[in-house]
Amino acid sequence: MNFDLCERIVENISKVIVGKNRSIELLLVALLADGHVLIEDVPGLGKTLMAKSLARSIGGSIKRVQFTPDLLPADITGFNVYNQQTGQFTFQPGPVITNILLADEINRTIPRTQASLLESMEERQVTVDGKTFPLPHPFFVMATQNPIELEGTFPLPEAQLDRFLLKIKLGYPEKDEEISILERFQEENPLLELEAVANPEQITELQQARKKVRISSPVRQYITDIVRATRGHKSLRFGASPRGSLGLMRTGQALATLRGREYVLPDDIKYLVRPVLAHRLILKEEERLQGKEQEHFLEDIINQIPVPAPSG
Repeated sequence: MNFDLCERIVENISKVIVGKNRSIELLLVALLADGHVLIEDVPGLGKTLMAKSLARSIGGSIKRVQFTPDLLPADITGFNVYNQQTGQFTFQPGPVITNILLADEINRTIPRTQASLLESMEERQVTVDGKTFPLPHPFFVMATQNPIELEGTFPLPEAQLDRFLLKIKLGYPEKDEEISILERFQEENPLLELEAVANPEQITELQQARKKVRISSPVRQYITDIVRATRGHKSLRFGASPRGSLGLMRTGQALATLRGREYVLPDDIKYLVRPVLAHRLILKEEERLQGKEQEHFLEDIINQIPVPAPSG
C-alpha cells in the first residue's frame, strides 16, 4: 500500500517534470523523512515547477517567498494586526503556515530572516508576541540558492546548512529531455491539469510508517563508519556531526519505503551519502582554493569502507 502510493506520487510529478527522476525521488525521500531540502542550481531548471507539482500531487497547500535583502522575519512568520472594531490584535499568518514552502534564493536575505525560517523548520511552530502557533502537517521547506551570483548575498552559515536534510543539484537536462520539455509545454502547461493522488494525512501516515522500517546492526555500523571517516579525513577541516548519521538513517528508511521494502540496504546508504553529507563537510582552505568539492572526498570514503553483506 505504501509503495503503491509512493509510486503514484512519483508518476504524477513526472507528468510535469521531464527527466529528473533522481531529483524527484530525493525530494520524496526528504518529505517522508520529515526533513527539508536545499536546491542549489542556476535559474530556469524547474525548481518552482517541481515544488508546485509535489504540492498538487499530495493535495497540500504551497506558498512561495522570494527572499530579498529587505525581507523581515515577520514577513515569513506573520504578525499581529490591531482590529479597531474589536479593540484586539488579530494574528495575520505568514507564508510559513503551509504544507510546502518554496523559499526562493534564501541566500539573498539577511541572516536574521534566514534564522527565523530555520527556527520554524526545526521546531515546526512560530512564536509571535509570545504566542505559539503550530505549523500544519506535513511541513516541508524547499529552499533554493543560486551558486553563480555572489554579489548581494548572505551565504548560509555551516550550522544552518546542517539543518537541511538533503542538498540537491538538478543539473541541465539531456538533449532528448529538453526536446521533450518543448513538446510537453508547447500548447499548454501540464501543471494546470495535474490532480492530487494523495492527501496530507496520507503523507503523515507514510512518515510514521517510515520510522518502522528495519535497519540491521551491520547497516547502522556502516552509517557510523562513513560519518566518522569524514571527521578524520586529511582534506576536511570538519566532518559530519551525529545529525549527519541520523540523516542517513532517516533517509535510508524513507528510500526503502519508496522502493517497497521494509528494511534498509547498504546500497540505500551509498546512494544517499552525497546528498545527505556533502553540505555538512567543511574543506580545508588549500583544497577549496584548488576547486575541490566535498563529493570528491566522500567518493574516496565510500570506496575505502567495506560494505556489509545485505540482510533482510
